Amino acid sequence: MSLALEDVCGRMAMKAFVMKEIGETDVIEKERPEPGPMDAILKPTVGLVCTSDTHTVHGAIGEREDLTLGHEIVGVVDEVGEDVEDFGPGDRVAVGAITPDWNSEAAQDGHPSQSNGALGGWKFANVKDGTFAEYAHINDADGNLAHIPDGVTDHEAVYTADMLSTGFAGAENADIPMGGTVAVFAQGPVGMMATKGAELQGAGRIIAVETVKNRKELAREYGATDIVDFEDGDPVEQIMDLTDGEGVDAAIEALGADQTLQDCIKVTKPGGTVSNVGYHGDGEFRRIPREEWGVGMAEIDIVTDLCPGGRLRIRRLLRLLEQGKVDPTKMTTHEFDFEDIQDAFEMMEAKEDDIIKPLIRFD
Repeated sequence: MSLALEDVCGRMAMKAFVMKEIGETDVIEKERPEPGPMDAILKPTVGLVCTSDTHTVHGAIGEREDLTLGHEIVGVVDEVGEDVEDFGPGDRVAVGAITPDWNSEAAQDGHPSQSNGALGGWKFANVKDGTFAEYAHINDADGNLAHIPDGVTDHEAVYTADMLSTGFAGAENADIPMGGTVAVFAQGPVGMMATKGAELQGAGRIIAVETVKNRKELAREYGATDIVDFEDGDPVEQIMDLTDGEGVDAAIEALGADQTLQDCIKVTKPGGTVSNVGYHGDGEFRRIPREEWGVGMAEIDIVTDLCPGGRLRIRRLLRLLEQGKVDPTKMTTHEFDFEDIQDAFEMMEAKEDDIIKPLIRFD
């Protein structure tokens, strides 16, 4: 049953899960969004809570007031603007966590996620309301929505919004040679998809760094050939031992911490690549270990990325799901109804009960 109501002025109202201020969340009533000429209004069916939502609430992007949270949903198109050509009411669609303005100079220059300024493609729960509501506004619908194939479930498809796109970008940017070696630091959902992406990219040895039991087991399922548990000792020393002192061709930072970024550089061979997809949500600086960086001349590339968005990207990821190349639903450890989203958020924040990813059902 829909929770949507009409307010006294006849406008449609809806329930939304918001950051009221730093450190405080709530479910409140908001006015239903309306589409501009190129936009769409989506009625979510399922969503996922992301750790970055918790960073936001704790002030990672500054003060916000009654900002609707969330950026990982799929759903059904409810309404479109007059200039939308490829989508209409009733279409079952996926939308990326990053929704670029595709006519921006950055997009035309090949960096759509940075449209209109650094991280400018990140709109949901940043510069506009996010997706944890009964209705969500999607800018540039023709560029940012993708039809979900009949053979792909909503549960599968929702992982294309962020986890698949971001994790796979980590592997794509790592420039792993066919049969090469890669270390993936942290096996949260993004790290696991980086691990799977490395396998799909043809890595011959994938070293996953993790200590949580269920995450280590799942990393194996997604293609990790070796597990390095940092509770057993310095992960850098363990990785160097595993590689006979050579280090790896590439390292992927999927946590967003100063120490793991340093460790990535320390284990990467000269001429290799460090690929960062971690969200560095605190601290002013990140440090680079001078000696292992070859005092700046070891030809180690440090490549960063913000979750690639757009219809083409999402459509390609949906194709992988349709062909059975990856099953991201293994990462779903808990399910909640939308009315219980506060509980899901708090569990994700505290990492309780071995939670990896909580699924939110809006229907």
